[in-house]
Amino acid sequence: MITALTDLYHGFGVALQPENLLWCFVGVLFGNVVGVLPGMGVMAAISVLLPLTFAMKPVAAILMLAGIYYGAQYGGAICSILLNLPCHPPHAVTCLDGYPLTKQGRGGVALGVTMISSFVGASFGIIEMIFFAPFLVTVALKFGPADICSLMLLGLLAGATLAKSSPLKGVAMTVLGLLLGIAGTDVNTGEPRFTFGITEMMDGIEIVALALGIFGVAEFLKSVNRVAKVSTRDSKISLSDMRPTRADMKLAFPAMIRGTLIGALCSLIPGTGPTIASFVSYSTEKKISKTPHRFGNGAIEGVACPEASTHSAVQGDFIPTMSLGIPGDAVMALILGALIIQGITPGPQLISDHPDIFWGLVASFWIGNILLVILNVPMIGIWVKLLSIPYKYLYPSALFFICIGVYSANNDLFAVVETLVIGLGGYVLLQLGFHPAPIMLGFVLGPRFEETFRRAMLISRGDLMTFVERPISATFLMLAVILIAAQVYFRLRKGQRPLLTSPQPPAYGEMLE
Repeated sequence: MITALTDLYHGFGVALQPENLLWCFVGVLFGNVVGVLPGMGVMAAISVLLPLTFAMKPVAAILMLAGIYYGAQYGGAICSILLNLPCHPPHAVTCLDGYPLTKQGRGGVALGVTMISSFVGASFGIIEMIFFAPFLVTVALKFGPADICSLMLLGLLAGATLAKSSPLKGVAMTVLGLLLGIAGTDVNTGEPRFTFGITEMMDGIEIVALALGIFGVAEFLKSVNRVAKVSTRDSKISLSDMRPTRADMKLAFPAMIRGTLIGALCSLIPGTGPTIASFVSYSTEKKISKTPHRFGNGAIEGVACPEASTHSAVQGDFIPTMSLGIPGDAVMALILGALIIQGITPGPQLISDHPDIFWGLVASFWIGNILLVILNVPMIGIWVKLLSIPYKYLYPSALFFICIGVYSANNDLFAVVETLVIGLGGYVLLQLGFHPAPIMLGFVLGPRFEETFRRAMLISRGDLMTFVERPISATFLMLAVILIAAQVYFRLRKGQRPLLTSPQPPAYGEMLE
């Protein structure tokens, strides 16, 4: 524990350096703005700013990208409560009680409780990362190539089957990502793979082109003409309105603690993420409540628990990503890709080889969350006014910056064409109901999965039994089989009783899908 606290002290020294502090502020500010705007997803925002990180130092780049991720979660709650407008999926459930509270004239109190819940959830997630990630690294260093390969397989399956859409579609997208990840020249044999005779493809597909294509171009094309105009007339909140009473906190505090624990648990399971965490915590809170009829009609606990679980899960998502190199979702895969672009190999050695990045990131979480509270309290009115920006200006501008960003990465016009082609492909996949997020998981993990598989085969002299003879590898494979069996079981039962009864927000379907 003493070592972790000493390392954290070093991390604060890194995060408080003026340059790193500035980029952390830029990240949380941009993330906050993105969180308010419907259609401008976190993935699109990180993708657009990814080329900017090429010229930055690694610590500043990761601090900014992470700031966008957790900053967006703060912004999303504001519109959910004041306007019944869940700009991002994790906040859809917050609308259920947040908007009724606004209609009762208690929108300010709901926002105040949201801020406190978010800070409590995020703080627990950070503490979890400080003490759990180094322990996980100690365990992971004992893994052999076969164990790491099986762990990656489990992570890919979990990310594919527990995410949005159907599990089979998720697996299909993961396989597509794996194939895209190994395109180019084989580093062992020198043979070209999936290049189709195109010379520019010999180096493989650029991660920037893929990210900007499927999360930038495709998402913007999907959102064109789908985002309705929002009225912001009744959204004025003063600072004094946000102060919860003692009675409010007595109801909200236990709920935010339970939500925090559920979010922390969900963050350790690849593929679940903050969306599932917020719905599970809301369902749990409603079930154990002595007055469940209050939920949906303005219960303060219905705001506290999902927001605490969302922020706890967001911070906890960094644990497997930074300590094992296994991203839990597409956002983490993109941040992992940013590390690879910077020449840093993610995995158990990251903490010991690059302590500035890991502990600087952990310390920046505290700083970023405090900045978000300071930013949001006086500026809520301004964030809400952002919704009046016409999307006919916003989307073309974003597409223009995407093209500039891709071209400036390598001064390569082919990368721009590649991005637009991938974007059109991603749009078609979205229209067909295939969510492209697992593609990024497969793309980032694909080359590393192949490398560890080959290494395991070399060590075992081509004997596949090495994957079941090693206890750690066999355990991961057994968990993968259980995961698949559970998915099949629940799919068969789905016709009788849903696995998770998720409350449907009133405006979410109209706004985003």
